[in-house]
Amino acid sequence: MRVLIVGGSGFLGGELVRRCAAAGHEVGATYMTRPGSRAGVAWLPMDARSRADADAVVGAFRPEVTVNTASRQADWAATADGAAHVALAVSRTGGRLVHVSSDAVFSGAAIRYDETCPPDPVSPYGAAKAAAETAVRAIVPGAAIARTSLIVGEGGSASEALVHSLAAGRAEGTLFTDDVRCPVHVADLTAALVEVAAGGHAGIWHVAGADAVSRYDLGMLIARRDGLDPARLPAGRRADTGLPGPLDVRLDCAATQRRLRTRLRGAHEFLTPPH
Repeated sequence: MRVLIVGGSGFLGGELVRRCAAAGHEVGATYMTRPGSRAGVAWLPMDARSRADADAVVGAFRPEVTVNTASRQADWAATADGAAHVALAVSRTGGRLVHVSSDAVFSGAAIRYDETCPPDPVSPYGAAKAAAETAVRAIVPGAAIARTSLIVGEGGSASEALVHSLAAGRAEGTLFTDDVRCPVHVADLTAALVEVAAGGHAGIWHVAGADAVSRYDLGMLIARRDGLDPARLPAGRRADTGLPGPLDVRLDCAATQRRLRTRLRGAHEFLTPPH
C-alpha cells in the first residue's frame, strides 16, 4: 500500500511508520516540528490545523490509505479541526481513511461501551475527539474510526515515562485507583490498524486491551516489569480531585476482535515478564 501516516513522529505514529515500512509499504509520514529517523520514509512537514497544509500534503503524496493518529490533549484545532481537514483532503484526493479516536469520547456513566454506543464526552479532550469522529463520518462515510485506550509499549509511552519519573522522584503526581481503562500494547494497536487499513474496512472499531485496570494498577505492572520499586508510586482517587473527565471507561472490543486476526492482549499479559 501507499500509506500516509498523519502524526508519524508521535509515539503511536512512529510505531505505525516502523510497522508499515518493515512490511514493504510505501510510507509517507507527517510531522509538526521535527521528522522521525526512519530511513526510506517520506517525512512531510504538515500542520493539520491548516486546511491548506492538509490539502497540499495529501494531494501531493496521493496515498491509497491515510491513517490519522494526530491529536493534542489541550488543542481543539489540532484534534477536531485537524481531523476535519485531513478528511476533506482525503475526500478530494481519493483513497481510504482510518481515523484513530479515543475512549475519552465516553462519560463513563455506562462503564462498558461497545461499537454501537454514541459519544457522550464530559471533558474538553473528549469533546474534541467526538467532534473529530462526527466530521470524519460526515466527510468520508466509508472511513474507519478506531477508538482506543491508554497506549503502552516497551518504554516509549507517556504512561511509562510518568511511572519512571514518579519512581525516581523526578516528578510529582498521583496514579488514580478509581480511574479505569483498558490499556493496549502499541504493537497490537498498530497491527490492528494496518489490518483495518489493508482490508478497506469502514465503521467503528474498538481496539483496546482485554483487561480493565486502574491507572495505579497499570503503574504497578510497569514498575514490576521494569525493575522499579512499586512502593514509590503514589496512589490517590481521581474522584477527590475534581478533575474533569470520566472515571471508569471500558471499551468492549468483542465485535471488533471477532473480525480481526490481530489478538488484543490484556495489560496483565503484555506487562508480565515471561518466566
